[in-house]
Amino acid sequence: MELKRVVVTGLGALTPIGNNIQEYWDALKSGKSGCAPITYFDTEKFKTKFACEIKDYDPLQHFDRKEARKLDRFAQYAMVSSDEAIRDAAIDMDAIDKFRVGVIWGAGIGGIETFQNEVINFSEGDGTPRFNPFFIPKMIADIAPGNISIKHGFMGPNYTTVSACASSANAMIDALNYIRLGHCDIIVTGGSEAAITMAGLGGFNAMHALSTRNESPESASRPFDATRDGFILGEGAGALILEDYDHAKARGAKIYAEVIGGGMSSDAYHMTAPHPEGIGVERVMHNCLNDAGIDAGEVDAINTHGTSTPLGDVAELKAISKVFGAHANKININSTKSMTGHLLGAAGAIEAIASILSMQHSLVPPTINHTTVDPNIDPSLNLTLNKAQKRQVNVAMSNTFGFGGHNACVLFRKLDA
Repeated sequence: MELKRVVVTGLGALTPIGNNIQEYWDALKSGKSGCAPITYFDTEKFKTKFACEIKDYDPLQHFDRKEARKLDRFAQYAMVSSDEAIRDAAIDMDAIDKFRVGVIWGAGIGGIETFQNEVINFSEGDGTPRFNPFFIPKMIADIAPGNISIKHGFMGPNYTTVSACASSANAMIDALNYIRLGHCDIIVTGGSEAAITMAGLGGFNAMHALSTRNESPESASRPFDATRDGFILGEGAGALILEDYDHAKARGAKIYAEVIGGGMSSDAYHMTAPHPEGIGVERVMHNCLNDAGIDAGEVDAINTHGTSTPLGDVAELKAISKVFGAHANKININSTKSMTGHLLGAAGAIEAIASILSMQHSLVPPTINHTTVDPNIDPSLNLTLNKAQKRQVNVAMSNTFGFGGHNACVLFRKLDA
């Protein structure tokens, strides 16, 4: 069976550094930090007091008051970003077969704010189980793609992938394969997360996973730097329209890039820590390259998982050196989490978008906040430190990993390359 070619025809983003694709790209290329003190709740008793929140977001600009009350923020973010991507793709809703249009979405946690607030309200009451009737529909992770499909009438595959921080990368790989196999013409994919809550912050603090650089939050996310001390919670969403190449060409769609491969693997090592030698990460990149049918020497740029954790950054770079060998120091390696923080289940989506925009603009965004060389990191690697670098990017890789040892990797190619 001959596999269909799959392309990206629409993009949407709602991030801590920009509320649409243009704002997001402008911030990425200029090295803007999205990190600041938390405004959503009082952080006095928390070890970490900062995060990468969405700025200037008003749900009533996108939903009426009644609809907004029925949607957790993670689902709101999903709908806002997917609406932008659908508009960007210029899909004629009357001309498509909606049974062949799906929504495959990623979310690592889902409606944690809704869960938190309902439990607090119950615990502070008289013990009578008075819960909001929208408690469950607002909380469950699959409600985001459900609402997207309901709004637009898409009746193809519809579900959520949950693999912690790899969730939206897994969603993109599933979308790629559904279209490759001829089951769908178009799939709305990506991911969203809204975990900057008391429960989210407190839980990650208890794991000692977050940075506590409270005196300088704007520089706290510092992947690959010797003084990094943990990741920074981010929130938001990224959406991509994946489409059968022939279908896109027939309707005259704008094409951003071709999705040429996806790989998955498991560390099978620890609930939260990466394998110190990056064995699972090494395997996922090999799997992705094999799926794409390309040589490692063809990759120009890698947007790493790069969370700014002491163990994770080193393990990933070790794996890159093993997979790419002598070619590794010819690749532009970066971590856009230095600007956005870690969007958990939405990370893979917004970082894939960053990779695609790098190809479009022949510019690799920087890894900001790097001041101190880590002796455990190969100095020959080009980590795109502190300043964007111009270069032709024909093939870009995006890595995303999650607690539980979930590894996902996606490859994109410039169509005219």
